[in-house]
Amino acid sequence: MSDARLKRVALAIGAPALALIIAFAITSLVLILAGDSVIGVWQQILSVPDVRGVTNILNAATVYYLSAVAVAIGFRMSLFNIGVDGQYRIASFVAAIVAGEAWLPGYLNTLLALVAAVLVGALWAGIAGLLRVTRGVSEVISTIMLNAIATAVVAYLLRKAAVDAEGSNITATKDIPEGSWIPGFSLGSDAPNDVYGVIVVAVVVGFVYWLVINRTRFGFDLRATGASESAAIASGIDVKRMVLVSMLLSGAVAGLVGMPILFGDAHNYGSTFQSGLGFAGIAIALLGRNHPVGIALGALLFAFLDEQANPLQILLDVSPDIVKITQGVIVLTVVIAYEVVRRYGVRLEQRLVASALADDDTDDKGAEVKV
Repeated sequence: MSDARLKRVALAIGAPALALIIAFAITSLVLILAGDSVIGVWQQILSVPDVRGVTNILNAATVYYLSAVAVAIGFRMSLFNIGVDGQYRIASFVAAIVAGEAWLPGYLNTLLALVAAVLVGALWAGIAGLLRVTRGVSEVISTIMLNAIATAVVAYLLRKAAVDAEGSNITATKDIPEGSWIPGFSLGSDAPNDVYGVIVVAVVVGFVYWLVINRTRFGFDLRATGASESAAIASGIDVKRMVLVSMLLSGAVAGLVGMPILFGDAHNYGSTFQSGLGFAGIAIALLGRNHPVGIALGALLFAFLDEQANPLQILLDVSPDIVKITQGVIVLTVVIAYEVVRRYGVRLEQRLVASALADDDTDDKGAEVKV
């Protein structure tokens, strides 16, 4: 490996590493100011999780990963899809209704529900894309509003479609038939729960995302449009079409975010269905720089911090929300760190080019003298 490539790799690793160090330092300062045990907190968070903990981390990371890939598709197009939260909620609700009705047998029913989730997520995101290309409405504003609308629509329809469970005050849809569940796999005989089987879907989504973005004409057009809209227009790219298609694809992946929970754990959509996953995806996409491997590492990091923070209240009387501070600081510092590293990389490249030009000039002069 050449020195230049080694330096590029070092710079790519250095930015997130710097962000993590700063985040841990700031979190430690907060703990000191609050009078909590800094050593005790970090010993708990950085301890090795047991089999159950590893399973929970993988399950949470699967959901985070899908959310972050949905956001990353928009980011590669310079679109800020803040609406993943609303998109996966309404898609999960529709998928739960479709699967609960069991119009098809077994896994055909599962497939039908997954397709419904993808289509609904795409259509809900497509509203924002359509407003952007036809009326120039910022996708930031429209997706925020669509989040609120999706929450209200799902809450209203849930009351209409809910099935009352005796002895429970939880409002939920009809349970999905057991034959349509997506089975998971265990990490050991002593593991009390399974890893979501939908993790395979997440891996496929990540690979397809990488393949389309980096190895297809569409992916090139998408990246080119995101880099410079005016240059894309000059190159003959239909920018409006790219914006709309990108939002549809982002929403389609967002529709899958709730599927690991729906088919691997909850088996219905209820008032306790996990929320806030879309906003976590924004942070993880930024941390992973929109690269599928970087996003995977970011999802695992966030899931690891969430899992390890759970016992803090019991063991150390420290709120597990301290991890939210760490995660928030990571997002802020990683953006700054990437910019610092980028500027350093530009200066380094300029020096290398200048040095190469100086060497060529010296060689030319030497050749002239010999002649």
